[in-house]
Order: sequence, then structure tokens, then C-alpha cells
Amino acid sequence: MRILILGAGAIGGYYGMQLAEAGADVSFLVRRRRAAQIAQDGLVVQSRGRTLRRAVPTALAGQTTGPFDLILLTCKAYDLPQAIEAIAPATGAASLVLPLLNGMAQYEALDARFGADHVLGGLCYIASTLGPDGIIRHTSPGDAIQFGDRAGRPSAQAEALAALFARTPVEARVSDGIVQGLWEKWCMIAASAALTCLLRGSIGEIMATEDGEAIAEAMMAECRAIATGLGHAPRPDSVERTRRQLTDRQSRWAASMMRDIEQGAPRLEAGHIIGDLIRRGHEAGIAAPLLRAAHAQLQIYNAQGAARLAQPRPDAA
Repeated sequence: MRILILGAGAIGGYYGMQLAEAGADVSFLVRRRRAAQIAQDGLVVQSRGRTLRRAVPTALAGQTTGPFDLILLTCKAYDLPQAIEAIAPATGAASLVLPLLNGMAQYEALDARFGADHVLGGLCYIASTLGPDGIIRHTSPGDAIQFGDRAGRPSAQAEALAALFARTPVEARVSDGIVQGLWEKWCMIAASAALTCLLRGSIGEIMATEDGEAIAEAMMAECRAIATGLGHAPRPDSVERTRRQLTDRQSRWAASMMRDIEQGAPRLEAGHIIGDLIRRGHEAGIAAPLLRAAHAQLQIYNAQGAARLAQPRPDAA
């Protein structure tokens, strides 16, 4: 199975390394700067007390020689239109695209371009970062990835991918209920991003305030209400897992969107993760005032970032 991974960042680089270590035929479609970095130092991943370093094939947009059997899509949501154009030449009649983006809006765009039968559902639970030095650091105790046909049908490519992951430390499984899993993760990600970004703190810091736990519970309830109203009520174990994560008084964790803010990222996935959930809830007649407040704050952040990017640099002549 030929696998192309769009991006060699915190997610794509990590899973691509694990697949390469398992002997998979993996190539990476990357930007010019990342290609040069990998050419010089190799792909480097620090995980579970080990440093993995490997020379891997890379290509720039327009340089891929397809078709690939499976294309793993790990871009930011706001880069999805450009990502679709970049991977299109690498697809063929039997190719499948596996996006690992949060939310659900990506499927509308991918289905429109490649056809719903060519787009698997996928999600992962992992904490990893890509440093300026090009090293991917896996910081969570473990990681899990799920994927499958969104209609619950058997998929030979999904089974082949799971077999490759079985040779790695990754906890991977094929799911015949991947759409429900996507909604449950979306509820968790939206609530955690809204909570930590609006209140600008880690979970433990928020829980130390007088109203932190009550605000967290209310945000989780808004997300659950929207998912339930649209036919995807989170299952009890998912509800409890999210509650434990977002009310842990000892936790120093914050959503990745909050980490992006701390690092001064010029743009956030606010509209895709929080805004789209609010929109779907509004269409179903479900109010979400706390999510709307968080989204407004994040829209301001994005507007300020866009304004900064638009300013001429001092060295520009």
C-alpha cells in the first residue's frame, strides 16, 4: 500500500514515522522549508523515551507521482482548500483520503471534490508538537487513532492500515461507528478550546477559580445539546471521560488552540471547531451562549492576527 501524508508536522510526521518504522511505503507532501529541514536532518520524532530519526521521501506540491492508495490529511482546517488542491494529482480511481482534522466541515469539502466513497472518517487522541528545530515531540503517555468507512462498510485499505499500525506502539483500530466517534471528539475539543481560550488558562488554573467548574460544565452541556439535537448524543463513557479531563484540578493541560495563542500563532481553527458547531446548533434551534462568547473572542484574535500579517515589514522596501 502506497501512503502519502500531507504534512510532516506534529500529527502527520508522528504517524508517518510510525508507519515508516513498520516498513510501510510512506512519502510526505510538504512545503519547501520543511523539505529542506528533513533533507538535512531527517524526520525526527521523540516518543516514549526514544529518538527516532529517519530519511524519508518528500515532495513539494505538483511533484507527486500518483496514484497513492491512501492519503493521510493532517493540515490545519484553514489550509484545507490548498491541501485539497495539493493532493488531487496524487489520487486515482481507487485512492482513499483519510483526514485527521477535528470537527465535521472537512467532509463536505472532501466529499465534493473526491466523492464520499473515497473519504474515510478518522480521528486521533495524541499530544505532540513540532518545534522550530524540526523535532516532533510526543508528549502524551500514549496515543490512539481510529478510522473507518463512514457508512460502516468494510474497507480493505482501512484494515491494511490497521495491520501496519499493529507493528507499532500506536493504539489503532478500525471503527464501524467512526461518525459517532467524530462527534464525541468534536464535543470534547470544542468545549476544551472554548473553555481554555476564553478564560486563558490551563484546566487546573480554571478549576481553582470560584466559577471555573460551573463554566466548564455549562460549556460541555452546550456541546452535548447540539450533538444530541443533531442525532449524535455522546455516549455515557465519552461524557464522563470529557468531564474528568475538563474538571481535573491538578491538570496543567490546555487545548491545542490555547497553546497556539500562547505561541502567538497568527491564525486559529476557531471557525471550523467552534463556529461550525454553533452554526449547526443555531440551525437546529439550540442556543449556545458560552460557546458564542468564546467564538467572538477568538474571532477578535484572528482579526488582530490578520491585521498584523497585513502590515508591511520594516525591512520591506
